[in-house]
Amino acid sequence: MKATIWHNPQCGKSRTTLAILEAHDGIELDVIEYLKNPPTREKLAQLYADAGMAPREGVRTFKTDAEERGLTTADDATVLDALVADPKLIERPLVETAKGVRLCRPPEKVEEIL
Repeated sequence: MKATIWHNPQCGKSRTTLAILEAHDGIELDVIEYLKNPPTREKLAQLYADAGMAPREGVRTFKTDAEERGLTTADDATVLDALVADPKLIERPLVETAKGVRLCRPPEKVEEIL
């Protein structure tokens, strides 16, 4: 099975999720450090749609100005534009497999798509 993790190595939840993925046999893992290689607007929209969540649910509010900017209540287009312009606002980690996408908070949510 192929799995892609949109990863931030500085994030404990992201590191834990990556460790869970690495512990599973038979996973072809693609690790994308999204702060260095941010997803496109289209890719983000697809990830959130496949996860069954609104883009505003994927906004990182801890140690960001997302709430002050109104991103937690903004429309999808505004949120996606903000996340593409400033990838540190993307909540992590997002994991994508053939079984779906999950925002892995808590990290064990990744098991749902393995």
